[in-house]
Amino acid sequence: MPSVIILTPAADNPEFNAIWPVWFERLSAPLKAAGIETRPHAWTEPLGADHGADAALSLLSWGYHFKPDLWRERLDGLEESGVKLLNPPHVLRWNTAKTYLVELAEAGVPVVPTLVVDRVTPEAVEAARAHFGAEIIVAKPQISGGSHGTLKLSPGDALVGGPAGAALLQPFLPAVGEEGEISLFYFGGEFSHAVAKVAKAGDFRVQPQFGAAIGPAKAPAEALGVARAVLDAAPGPLTYARVDLLRGRDGGLELMELEVIEPDLYLQHAPDGGALFAAAVKAAL
Repeated sequence: MPSVIILTPAADNPEFNAIWPVWFERLSAPLKAAGIETRPHAWTEPLGADHGADAALSLLSWGYHFKPDLWRERLDGLEESGVKLLNPPHVLRWNTAKTYLVELAEAGVPVVPTLVVDRVTPEAVEAARAHFGAEIIVAKPQISGGSHGTLKLSPGDALVGGPAGAALLQPFLPAVGEEGEISLFYFGGEFSHAVAKVAKAGDFRVQPQFGAAIGPAKAPAEALGVARAVLDAAPGPLTYARVDLLRGRDGGLELMELEVIEPDLYLQHAPDGGALFAAAVKAAL
């Protein structure tokens, strides 16, 4: 029977350790139904030569953005030891820093307009307002997850609690609280399902811990077209991917994030319960 390791949070993170086992079982259920054994392994710990697995999935490697140097070190170690990572290490490295958005934009993918800065300063924010022609700016760390360190900056707002170092600046898109963000899920390059995520009134974050409304959605043809352009421009094959799109100021859908490291796959909203996900993993072994 084939087996896979699912990378899990560091053992010293009580917040994550209280909940990851539930998520592990949710991911494992369709894999086990397809005849694939699963076992957890903390992403912060090296994987020994006797691991005995056919591949590893980074789907619960929560907190990697707090220790990016160690994260890259572990990716190097997994690659050197011959462990087959699904998705491949070079794609995970590329996806670690959100500067990949600039690369995709340069490749012709419709991306939320993005400026890369070394630090978020009042001068940088004012320059972004002039560049985008937008009063409200969103600042986020180049390496982040779950909206950690992300700020929505209206004129006069203090730069408190935002990125401490290298960051991205983007115009705030009101659609996040209206139509919401639409996330499309692909397994083995094939579309599975979609969800809509609408920020709570007065907020701009679409994660459930911030009160966003999340539910199944129908993917319009426009969304499918943009998502296909995103996947075609990615630097390698993807066993799983989540493509987050948001309505831009010109009315078209734009890429907010391409998540290929540890996205919530929302398999509870997949019509097949995750069978396509399991089939993609099995095919990649």
